[in-house]
Amino acid sequence: MLLALALASCDKYLDRLPDDRAELDSRDKIINLLVSAYPSASNNLVMEVMSDNVLDNGRQYGTSILMEEIYRFKDTVEEGTDSPRSLWNSYYESVAICNQILAAIEDLGDTPDLAAPKAEAKMVRAYSMFMLASTFCMAWNPDKADEYLGLPYPLEPESDVNATHTRGTLRELYAAIDKDIEEALPNISDDYYRVPKYHFNVKAAYAFAARFNLFYMNYDKCIKYANMVLGANPLALMRNFEPYGSLGRADISNRYVQSSEACNLMLLATYSLAGRNLSGGSSARFHHNYNITAYETYWVSMPWGSGSSANTLYYSNMLYGSNQYVSFPKIDEFFEYSDKVNGIGYPHIVDPIFTGDETLLCRAEAYILKKDFENGLKDMNLWVTNHCRAENEGTVRPVLTVQNVNDFIENLDTAVVVPEGNRERSIRKAMVPQGFTIDQAPDNHVQSNILQFLLHMRRLETIYQGLRFMDLKRYGIAYSHPVSGEDAQVFEPGDLRGAIQLPNDVINAGLQANPRKDSNKSGAAGILDKSDESKPVETTLWEELSNKIYM
Repeated sequence: MLLALALASCDKYLDRLPDDRAELDSRDKIINLLVSAYPSASNNLVMEVMSDNVLDNGRQYGTSILMEEIYRFKDTVEEGTDSPRSLWNSYYESVAICNQILAAIEDLGDTPDLAAPKAEAKMVRAYSMFMLASTFCMAWNPDKADEYLGLPYPLEPESDVNATHTRGTLRELYAAIDKDIEEALPNISDDYYRVPKYHFNVKAAYAFAARFNLFYMNYDKCIKYANMVLGANPLALMRNFEPYGSLGRADISNRYVQSSEACNLMLLATYSLAGRNLSGGSSARFHHNYNITAYETYWVSMPWGSGSSANTLYYSNMLYGSNQYVSFPKIDEFFEYSDKVNGIGYPHIVDPIFTGDETLLCRAEAYILKKDFENGLKDMNLWVTNHCRAENEGTVRPVLTVQNVNDFIENLDTAVVVPEGNRERSIRKAMVPQGFTIDQAPDNHVQSNILQFLLHMRRLETIYQGLRFMDLKRYGIAYSHPVSGEDAQVFEPGDLRGAIQLPNDVINAGLQANPRKDSNKSGAAGILDKSDESKPVETTLWEELSNKIYM
């Protein structure tokens, strides 16, 4: 209700054009507006609950309608905070602001002193479109990129009331994101930021480019851009966990998102309930619980140890919660009170969306996919050195080699998609890579085994941030969500539900819905319906977003 009133008031406010930023006639006004260009919503909650990091604790625990719909892989009807509709609106509002800025820069003559703000606007636009693609589209697959649906990619402010939009293909969408990134990178500058960590500073921009190119399967570019972030001493840009050991929960969560932490390349503050629903104990039915912790994530037996004691992994001794939810407090809630007496306000999270640690793992994955195991293992050993104590209760931090990683994974059973008990869980997953190949022949598992280990490290590094779901989509990993008293919900390789359904009002406006396996119209292949390209979406949604950009 508060959000609806705020938006309604904002529209009336804009009718009077009270804000002089509405006339973007100077560099300072453009820079001021760039602060508003970053998305105000996060897809962490949706993507994390869709992943295999969450289990059902039983019907006796409460949850929200949104959490239940997402966990069951259903198309959602909820429209509040963290819903697909809120994500769609926030990311496209970000794109609209960027387009307004870019148009103003053109009007001002596109002078050299505007090169850096122009680059930032293009990078933010690319990021918001990449987040839309990650949420509402299938994972990049060059074999199906001309069939999979893309999304509209607005490049200028909406002015024509009769303008129409179509989805196009995934190939067109990724090419447009790539173009924005490549055009922006040379001119990104840290010089005019008061707090660089809340903007696309140079290192954050190259970290984004590294991750995008990993997902886009441009492995050489991923390595090149990661090198520009990490430099000659990657450990200097990785999280120092040693001081965290003496901190309590609140201090851990506060320190984790401080801009003074060298590992935090970029922080994004958004409205979200992800803090309380993922890292906290709210909505306790669907959570990262003890079973996942003990058999798949922090406490699973690994070369660095197991459990909470004989384990060199720093995380293992910094977990909080109960059997129903276990969390390392990295994405906790920051609550902004609008009325302290009545306890009314806005929930926020601060998300370190790019870090040195995750960028290192992007580079390691690119090396391994190129079969450069030596360099891939160097990066993986840097991660182990930084994330594990040298020794803890007789367990010694390992040094990973091709041989011992391969042997370790070979000795594990492959996880059962619908386990009957926790003993059937495993970090070793059956993989059906989407659009690329890895060595999985019976007599040659080396590459796939090293990737299994690497993906587990990524799972730990990115937990609560939704990136695990992207890894599951990319690698075609089948898994299930058990549902109390019902059959488990199974997610399959290439599952069409990996492209979360568009908001109902967007579909009703004419934009083609994401197909589903049981769709009579699109069939199991579920892809771009060329016949729908003659029914483009009306411009109303983009008009609405453009009208709100100066709130």
